[in-house]
Order: sequence, then structure tokens, then C-alpha cells
Amino acid sequence: MIVNRDPKARGPYTAFADVAGAYERGRPGYPDEAVRWLVGDKPADVVDLGAGTGKLTRTLVAHGHRVTAVEPLDEMRGELEGVLPGVRALVGNAEAIPLPEASTDVVASAQAFHWFDHDNALPEIARVLRPGGHIALVWNTRDDRDPWMARLSAIIGNESIQESDVVPVLDASGLFGPVETVAFSFQQVLDRDGLLDLVLSRSYLAKLPSAEREPVLEAVGALYDETAAPEGALLAYVTECFRAAKRCSGIEKG
Repeated sequence: MIVNRDPKARGPYTAFADVAGAYERGRPGYPDEAVRWLVGDKPADVVDLGAGTGKLTRTLVAHGHRVTAVEPLDEMRGELEGVLPGVRALVGNAEAIPLPEASTDVVASAQAFHWFDHDNALPEIARVLRPGGHIALVWNTRDDRDPWMARLSAIIGNESIQESDVVPVLDASGLFGPVETVAFSFQQVLDRDGLLDLVLSRSYLAKLPSAEREPVLEAVGALYDETAAPEGALLAYVTECFRAAKRCSGIEKG
């Protein structure tokens, strides 16, 4: 992973800059019960780190939290500001969070933790968390137990998050307590254009030249035309959630 401490620098995730609109139109949000589990019911100061177009941000706001969105890519942040003009949105990344020490209750991150340089990002996350605060990580993964989703994944591939991708990383940092995990199921309905936007928003596809991208989009369009109901295609997801409290330092323990 490229170490990137410059909040204005562009990292390995920059393929998303070219597909920010497709990301906003096609990507699913996050179920209410997942957000309640990740952050809690009581209104809190929450940093949405790697906020993208604000898919998680809008649910945090709807739950009454005071949200600061941090996003390095101008294109993604522009989409977020268009949807959520009242939300504080800052240029920054996980290795350079533009906030003071001990200034937030929760640092949440959706679909982004695997892009971070963990050796630098986790101390930075711990720095901005207040005593008693916690990190909250979430991913939507397509549920290939569903036959239709399995057909989609056969065309475009599927990347799932395992506990082994998260728990050992947090444990090894020594900065956080035991990691709690839970999963929720939910569904998304997309029309044909929305499904194509979802596929285009995948970073590996966005990086391909148009000549290599088009056959994949054509295959997905054919799947939709063959199988979609009048209301659209029904996509099954599993929302994988992780949270861990910041460990107190010796001074904080008193």
C-alpha cells in the first residue's frame, strides 16, 4: 500500500475519481440496523473517513449524528456535497485526518479500510478519537448464495471481506480493544442503468480501457434483459460490520 500523508495527494483508489457519478447512482446505502449497531442510538460526533459520495454519511445524518465527512477525491466529495450540502466535508485521508486530537466519538469507514496504510492510519484514527470512542468499519458484499447474484459475480467477480482482513489488523496495532462483529442482510433494487452504474463503479473495471470495459457491461446488460422483473433487478447483500473501542493510555486510565 502506498503511504500517503498528504491529504491532497491521490492514492491507489483514484480510479473512483472517473466514476464518481456512477458510484453515487449505483452503489447501495447501508441498512439502519447496521448503522445503529456501528455507532449507537445516542447522537454522537462521527467522522466518516473515506466518505466517498456519502452513502454512509446520509444514514448517519438521518440518525441524528453530527458528521464530518473526510474524503481525498474532489470528484467523490463533490457528489457528497451535492446530496448533503449541510454536512461538513473536508479534504483528507486516513493517514492525515484534518481534525484535532480527541475531537470525535466515532471514526466510521465504509468500503474504505482496505485502502488505508494501516501502520499510519490506525494511530491517526486513535489520535482523533476521544477516550471511550471507537472505530466502526462496514462493507456491503454481494451475497452469492443468491442465484442471481452468483450469476452477476460470475461476470464481474466478487470481493468479500473476511474477519481475517480486519480483526488481526486492529489487534496488531495495540490501539483498540476486542473487535466485535455482526452481519446484516438487505436488498437493493436497480433498474438497468443503475445496475450498469454499479458495475462501472468497481475500481478494477473503472481502470480498464473502454474497449475492455464494454464487453463486461454488455454481458451485465444481457443478464438484466434476460432476468429482471418489471420493477428491476433485486440484489442481495450482506453488510459486514466491525467495531472496537480505543484503548485508554496510562494517563487516561488515571
